[in-house]
Amino acid sequence: MAKYIAQLILAGTQVVARAFARAIKQEIEASQQAAQKMNQAKTRGERMANHKLGLSLEEAQQILNVRKLDKEEVEKRFQALFKSNETLLCTYNQRL
Repeated sequence: MAKYIAQLILAGTQVVARAFARAIKQEIEASQQAAQKMNQAKTRGERMANHKLGLSLEEAQQILNVRKLDKEEVEKRFQALFKSNETLLCTYNQRL
C-alpha cells in the first residue's frame, strides 16, 4: 500500500514539475518576443515611448481596432471603449 502511495506522489510531482517547466519555457519565449518587438522600433525615441507606455503603436492599434492613424477614428474608438469599461466598472462597484 505504501508503495502505491509513493508511486502516486512521485507521478504527481513529475506532472507538476513538467507543467512548471512548460510555463517557464513559455514565459521565456514571450519575453524574447517582447524584446524583439522592442528592438524593431525604428528610432530611439520610438523605443523609449514603447518602453514608457508599455505597449507599441501596433498593439494600441489592435486594441482600438483601427488600421490607419486617423485622429477622429482613434478618438471615437477610445471613447466607445472608455464608456464600455466605465459601465462595467460601475456595475462591478455596485455589487461590492
